[in-house]
Amino acid sequence: MREVEDINEDPLRSDDETLLWEKPMGFFDHIEDLRWTLVKCVGIFLIFAVLIGIFLRQFNDVLLWPLNSVQESNPDFVVELGTISVMESFTVLIQLCFLGAFVLAAPFMLVFIGQFVSPALTERELKVVLPLCIAAMILFLVGAIFSFGFLVPSTLRVSVELNEFFNFVTRWTAGSYYGLLTWLVLGVGASFEFPLLIVMLVYMGILTTAALKKYRRHAIVAIFIVAAIVTPTPDPFTQTLFAAPLYLLFELSIIAGARVERSRAAKD
Repeated sequence: MREVEDINEDPLRSDDETLLWEKPMGFFDHIEDLRWTLVKCVGIFLIFAVLIGIFLRQFNDVLLWPLNSVQESNPDFVVELGTISVMESFTVLIQLCFLGAFVLAAPFMLVFIGQFVSPALTERELKVVLPLCIAAMILFLVGAIFSFGFLVPSTLRVSVELNEFFNFVTRWTAGSYYGLLTWLVLGVGASFEFPLLIVMLVYMGILTTAALKKYRRHAIVAIFIVAAIVTPTPDPFTQTLFAAPLYLLFELSIIAGARVERSRAAKD
């Protein structure tokens, strides 16, 4: 891999279009780089999966924190997770190891993928892609932590109150609890990525901040629809708890989009 050529040697290439790295690579060279990228992604995934398997009991104690916090705030509520099928415990084990390893290994995978595609990017493209990748990782983690710390306990509390109202016997299974945990944590983490999509559309000129402001009411309705889909409970409190940060992110995406438009206008 050799250094960048002097842009003066190629008058058809502007400074923004200069590749950071150039090297004569054939098809099989690219395949080899892709293979090693996949090997590193799989390797870091397996490392975290093995670590979770070794410290499975401690990792499980962390995941049980929302349930334990609800039980502490409701002394009369006592539930012991159980299984109703032979394979349910294996399903829980797969969820703990594989999904947990994926969440923990995702930032490292993103770095490996970035290293693979960076030689093909120009300096201008790299200045856009790197902040977007970092922002995507941060937003996903913020969404996952927000869901784990607030949405999951809120959902459990609503379920407990409904069970007490109808005098139902609480018989939660391990599969239902970890399924709820997986759906909320991953779903909310993915939902927090939508501001990046808005900023990218503004950057490409497909959307404008004026249009975003004009259809702000429609965006609020769409946000509550997403909140109703992601949150498993129909209560308005949990949906509003989820919709509020989404709307805040929408307003932040308008501010970021306005900066992108000003920067593009200054260059023009």
